[in-house]
Amino acid sequence: MEEMKHPQTDHAPSLLQLFGSFLRLGTTAFGGPAMIAYIRKLAVEKNRWIDEKAARDGIALCQTIPGATAMQMTAYVGLRARGVKGAAASFIGFGLPAFLFMTILSALYIQAHTLPQVISAFNGLQAIVVGLVANATLSFGKTSIKSRKNILNAGVAAVMFWFKMNPILVILFAGLFGWILYGKQTPPHGLDSNKRPYPESSLFLLLLATVVGFALLYFLDQGLFDLAALMSRIDLFAFGGGFASVPLMFHEIVEVRRWMDSPTLLNGIALGQVTPGPIVITATFVGYVLYGFWGGLIGTIAIFLPSFLIVVAIVPYFDRLRSSVHFRSVVTGVLCSFVGLLLTVTVRFAFDIPWNFPRVVLASGALIALLLKVDILWVVVIGTVISLIVL
Repeated sequence: MEEMKHPQTDHAPSLLQLFGSFLRLGTTAFGGPAMIAYIRKLAVEKNRWIDEKAARDGIALCQTIPGATAMQMTAYVGLRARGVKGAAASFIGFGLPAFLFMTILSALYIQAHTLPQVISAFNGLQAIVVGLVANATLSFGKTSIKSRKNILNAGVAAVMFWFKMNPILVILFAGLFGWILYGKQTPPHGLDSNKRPYPESSLFLLLLATVVGFALLYFLDQGLFDLAALMSRIDLFAFGGGFASVPLMFHEIVEVRRWMDSPTLLNGIALGQVTPGPIVITATFVGYVLYGFWGGLIGTIAIFLPSFLIVVAIVPYFDRLRSSVHFRSVVTGVLCSFVGLLLTVTVRFAFDIPWNFPRVVLASGALIALLLKVDILWVVVIGTVISLIVL
């Protein structure tokens, strides 16, 4: 495998160093996209694996393509520093702590979720999750809704999702709508299109291994295959970061397949907030509840694998793609649609909670705290303690 180092960078790390560094960072990876700053500091300032321009290019890439932004950024750093093997070492190292924590919490949840204290804690956490999703809606709206066209796009998506249309169809429609509405955008300037592609054989081997893995699942366990196929599809359409997977999970898992009810998925989302890593680690919870450890493992691999493959495949050609007016228009439309999708999910989650005064206070307090930039971990931890006392 040919390695690729960014120009001006001569501090190529070993694969073990990449894995170990991102493993340590992954154990404290609370805050989702906020981890981008720490990844940049590790790769650019502390170790000089890549330079500042390469880091900025990586952030732009990871904010444009579907998937969990922080996870993809680790793969990007590893890819620039040590090629595809480096991308895998960084990606796995960063995501491993989240998987281990969520597996342990999922096992404890199954054993103890009927205990009175646990019920009280999750009753409060479900209200807090409504605040979390509402905050995500506002955050997406602040960055994506900047014109009447954006409002129209988000509103149409919200109406379509409210009437339970398939979110993937909604996203595809939003992309087409964006292409029509924003087709006259001015492409960005100053792009560097001279990045050397990686050997196509590496990507081919990754794709081949993926196809073989799915084929084995199909013949060995249809349930695990269905889980893997669903999580991969969710990741492929989760533009705008990990939280964009929430409306897709809700629709597919609760409304279409009825694998679990809304309160249970809310509990999984709450657990995802007290573990390091992106919110899509909820896939581990879903898989574990349905099929035990192997379900959790398969769900985790499937929710992250498309993101990894996209990073590896697109990095050499991203500047050319990003300069395309049509590509930028489609992405703009998709990002606007997620505001509408998240808004309807917030309302749906709220409808599933038996509200009383303590729950209203918890949800409102969580939303206010997040708007004031309080760390999400403290919001969840303090909310859990309050829930144990008052509920």
